[in-house]
Amino acid sequence: MLVSLYELGRQPFGLASPAAWLRAAGAEVHCNDLAVEPLREDLVVSADLVAVHVPMHTATRLAVPIARRVRELNPSGHLACYGLYAPMNEAFLRSLGAETILGGEFEEGLAALVRRLAGEDGAPEAEPPTVSLARQRFVVPDRSTLPALESYAHLTLDGEHRTVGYTEASRGCKHLCRHCPIVPVYGGRFRVVDREVVLADIRQQVRAGAQHVTFGDPDFLNGPKHAFAIVRALHDEFPALTYDVTIKIEHLLKHAVHLETLRATGCVLITSAVEAVDDKTLAIYDKAHTRADFREAVELLRRVGIAMNPTFVTFSPWTTLDGYLDLLALIAELGLVPNVSPVQYAIRLLIPQGSRLLELPSVQELVEPFDEAALCYRWTHPDPRVDRLYEEVRRQVSSGQRRDETREQSYLRIWDAAVRARGGDPPRRPVTSEAPARATVPYLNEPWYC
Repeated sequence: MLVSLYELGRQPFGLASPAAWLRAAGAEVHCNDLAVEPLREDLVVSADLVAVHVPMHTATRLAVPIARRVRELNPSGHLACYGLYAPMNEAFLRSLGAETILGGEFEEGLAALVRRLAGEDGAPEAEPPTVSLARQRFVVPDRSTLPALESYAHLTLDGEHRTVGYTEASRGCKHLCRHCPIVPVYGGRFRVVDREVVLADIRQQVRAGAQHVTFGDPDFLNGPKHAFAIVRALHDEFPALTYDVTIKIEHLLKHAVHLETLRATGCVLITSAVEAVDDKTLAIYDKAHTRADFREAVELLRRVGIAMNPTFVTFSPWTTLDGYLDLLALIAELGLVPNVSPVQYAIRLLIPQGSRLLELPSVQELVEPFDEAALCYRWTHPDPRVDRLYEEVRRQVSSGQRRDETREQSYLRIWDAAVRARGGDPPRRPVTSEAPARATVPYLNEPWYC
């Protein structure tokens, strides 16, 4: 039994890919996506192996009660946790009863585990490695028993709702941003998924109703030749299909000459982890871009006709009240209010196990001991007003979501909250003109990026 808890509103590749491997190994596989359906306790009871996918912090937190429930229902079954966050939290997950922990390229390890549990001749006797970066020969994901694509997030484009598929053309990342959770596992390496496997996966999702595809690669241009070959072939076969990708600011500038190719092949949205707009914080994160680079990237995409979905770590130990207002002002100046999901104004720096931020003496002095319940190192801002503003912005974002207010309305309420927190002479309120632009900015209705 393969269990997913949360994959950003997407049909989980993290179930579909290992399902294909395990069925090829002769296993009877059941998939259970708890983001859209309840836990199938009847399947838990009868499973020889329950494997829980933990690709991110939110999913790992959600895994805690599920692991405990699995152990209650099936104490003799084998519990495994796999995905990016599994090796970083190995000791904690083992304390919940997990016997196998797999990170990195996990499919081969899961298949080996199944053969060992089945007692096959020639099956490996030892546990598979906790982290594997082996170059796997991927197989086409098996989505046959997953909930329908209509159960997941959709894309709004020119007022039309488009059913969204999801795939991955690569894993890992060749960059070493200090705050990134990929780095402790992949250490600057990335692995590509075979082109024909990616295209076959998209074909089956188009047959299932996908009108748009999200590529979940940490950075789509880690391997530019591979990426462009895929989208050219995709567009030749499905000229009406649109897609979105994630690309670093650094790569947007480096490959600026190729952005027209992305647009011509159907790319309508690019997510970029901007994180901050002050150069000091960007240097701490080792992001390899500057405030000026961010400005340039926004203009590049605007000229090409691709929407930018910038994401931020708006609250960090280096955030100041003036700096927070500066970020808000720059977003308005660049005309990005319609592009930014309000939750981005309330993202707080997460420091997980293995984070490269912990190499910095200033961070070591700041953080508290690792909090297993929160699965991170907690920190308190040196200026209590910043932490109070963070809590206020969180409330404002939640309130705005309940009232279904526009992004402009949320932005202005958050601006006013930041002005109150700062005190003194209030700066001029930014001029925003969201109404005409909002209808033309494509966006996914699952805005979280964590």
